[in-house]
Amino acid sequence: MSQQANITNCLTIDVEEHFQVAAFENIINPKDWDQHPSRVVINTRLILDLLDKYKTKATFFIVGWTAERHPKLVQEICKRGHDIGCHSYLHQKVYDLTPEEFREDTRKAKDILEQITGMKIRGYRAPSYSITKKSLWALDILEELCFEYDSSIFPIHHDRYGIPDAPRFPYKIPGHNLQEYPISTSLFLGRKLPVSGGGYFRLFPYWLTKMALKSINEKERKPFVFYIHPWEVDSDQPRFKDASRLSKFRHYNNLGKTVSRFERLLSHFKFGTIP
Repeated sequence: MSQQANITNCLTIDVEEHFQVAAFENIINPKDWDQHPSRVVINTRLILDLLDKYKTKATFFIVGWTAERHPKLVQEICKRGHDIGCHSYLHQKVYDLTPEEFREDTRKAKDILEQITGMKIRGYRAPSYSITKKSLWALDILEELCFEYDSSIFPIHHDRYGIPDAPRFPYKIPGHNLQEYPISTSLFLGRKLPVSGGGYFRLFPYWLTKMALKSINEKERKPFVFYIHPWEVDSDQPRFKDASRLSKFRHYNNLGKTVSRFERLLSHFKFGTIP
């Protein structure tokens, strides 16, 4: 049996509506979210059915606003044996908030999820991976709110997120009782390549993603953290024509290929929840 087959990787699903993403934050106000058609239930159930097909469990980081409107979906995720994590209430980038705003947003989302599930919510993931060097204060608040782990730090350079010199694999955050599960990268010619899901999964050819993830398992003998959004399996979602060209590319690129690629991924790697 290969080393890859012995390693259980972390599969994570960031549950949010297609209109809540950072790519459209300049053209869609949260006050208007209820005016847009909800597609999160059908898309999340498609993912749930795929996970059932491949006998795979995952951690679902759910936006509180979405959970509040679709509590039965949250309960269904639990009933199918998956874990629930917090993905904020209004899906706003952490560094755009004051500490007080972040505390209130996170507490509200955590309370909603705990009321729906009847369970303690242990994990947090920031919208757009927005815990960066300028928002590390958020870790103090997560600990204050009794979270046990975070999965928000992306160890790369990016215009919206990233702490390039952060560790690539799970670690205890210095000075905190928090475990960090960073978004995974692969080493390519000495540089960190983001191959852990989302837009990168849609952008890169599948063979490259598979090769890079296999290298993490087999050469470095480490598990990786992979993520995907329900809206990424929805090629029929409404298009926002007023978005910038870059935002439209990031959001709509290769949506029609996500399902087939995701099935291949589930068949090629072993996955489970964040511990």
